[in-house]
Amino acid sequence: MIKIAIVGVGTVGESVANILEKNADLISARAGKELKVIKGAVKDLSKKRNVSIPLTDDIDEVLNDKDIDIVVELMGGVDEPYKVVKKALENGKAVVTANKALLAYHRYDLQKIAGDLPIGYEASVAGGIPIINALKVGLSANKILAIKGIINGTCNYMLTKMINEGIEFDEILKESQELGYAEADPTFDIGGFDAAHKLLILASIAYGIDSKPEDILIEGIEDINSYDIEFAKEFGYSIKLLAIAKKIDENIELRVHPVLIKNNQMISKIDGVMNGISVIGDFVGETLYYGAGAGGDATASAVVSDIVEIVRAGKSSPMLGFKKPFKSENLKLLPTDYIQTKYYLRVTVKDEKGVLAKISKTLGDSNISIDTFLQKQVGDDKAILLFSTHVCYEKEIKKAIKEIEGYDFINQKVSMIRIED
Repeated sequence: MIKIAIVGVGTVGESVANILEKNADLISARAGKELKVIKGAVKDLSKKRNVSIPLTDDIDEVLNDKDIDIVVELMGGVDEPYKVVKKALENGKAVVTANKALLAYHRYDLQKIAGDLPIGYEASVAGGIPIINALKVGLSANKILAIKGIINGTCNYMLTKMINEGIEFDEILKESQELGYAEADPTFDIGGFDAAHKLLILASIAYGIDSKPEDILIEGIEDINSYDIEFAKEFGYSIKLLAIAKKIDENIELRVHPVLIKNNQMISKIDGVMNGISVIGDFVGETLYYGAGAGGDATASAVVSDIVEIVRAGKSSPMLGFKKPFKSENLKLLPTDYIQTKYYLRVTVKDEKGVLAKISKTLGDSNISIDTFLQKQVGDDKAILLFSTHVCYEKEIKKAIKEIEGYDFINQKVSMIRIED
C-alpha cells in the first residue's frame, strides 16, 4: 500500500481525498498498488471539511511519519510551502504540488534537493489540462518554437463578457467576485501574476531557462475599456490575456499581457473560464490543449494523475524535463526592450488642429509606422484616437508614448496593447 498525506485540505485537498476514495479500485488498478490517504494537515481543526481522513494541525506529524510515502502540498503561498516540500524531500518522501507560485520561485532549488525523488506538479498549470506531461514527454522530440497560453480563467471570463455583452471592467470584476471566479483582492489574477508563474514553469520545461517573475514582462487587464473592444471588433481581433514564450534565435521571449489576436487563430476562440495552450514544435507544428483551468475537481484530477504516475513508475523522471543540462543551445532571456511586435494605442486628446499630425510625426521619428486608425468623438472638445502600428521594437514604442504623453493636448495616460498576429 502507498500511504499519502495531504498538507492543506481546502477545496482541492478535499477533492483529492474524495477522488482517491471514490475511485479507489480504478486508481489502484492503474497504479498497480493500493493508494490510501492516511492523514491531512490543516491550520484550523475547528473548520468543517468534507473528508473522512484523520486531520492534524501539527505538520511535523506528516513530515516525520516514516510510513508516509507521498506528501501532497496544497497550502498556497511560497515561503511556508517551500519549507514543507524541502523537509518532505529531505525525509525521503515523494511530493506532489499544485503550487505555481512555489515553483515560479523555487523549481530549480527543489529539483536539486529532490535528486532521484519524484516531484509531480501537473496541477500547477492549467488545472486539468495535462500540459506538463505533454511538454515533458509528448513533445520531447521537438524544439519548442512558441507557447501561447490562456492560463487564467478569471481574466478570460471577464474579457469574454466585456467583448460579448459590452460590460465595463468594474462591473464584470464585481460579478466575477460574486461568482467566486475572482478573489476579494483580485490583483494576482487581473494583474497577470498568476499567469506569469505558470508561464515560467512551462518555459523551464520547454527551454531549460531559469527566470523569476521579476525578470519578465507582466501586465494585467485593468486598463482595457469599451473603446479597445470596439477597435478589436472593427479589425477582426479578440482581446485575451496571453502568456507568451517564443524562441527568437538564441533568445527566449517571456511575457504576460493583454493582446489583440486575430479571430482566425485557434486560441482566440477559447472563451469564458476555460484555458487553452497553443504549443508549436519544429516537427509536430501547432498543437492545442483545451480544458478546465481551475476548480477543485479539475485540479485534483491532475494531482491524482501525478500520484498514479509516481507509483506506477517506481522511480523519478526528470522534474523539469531534462536528464542532463541542455548545452546544445545557449538560450538567454530576451530583454524586454528588444521585443518586436505590432502595437495598438489609445490616445485621449483635446480636439484641436494639428494633434493628429504631431502624434504621427512623433511615431515616425521613433521608426514607427501607422497601420490602422480610428477616431471617436467624445463631446465637443475631446477625441479618442485609436492606432495600430506595424512591427517595431518595444523600446521604440515606449519612447514614443513618453513623448506623446508630454504634449499639452493629452488628457490622460496613453493605453497600449500588443498585437499578436
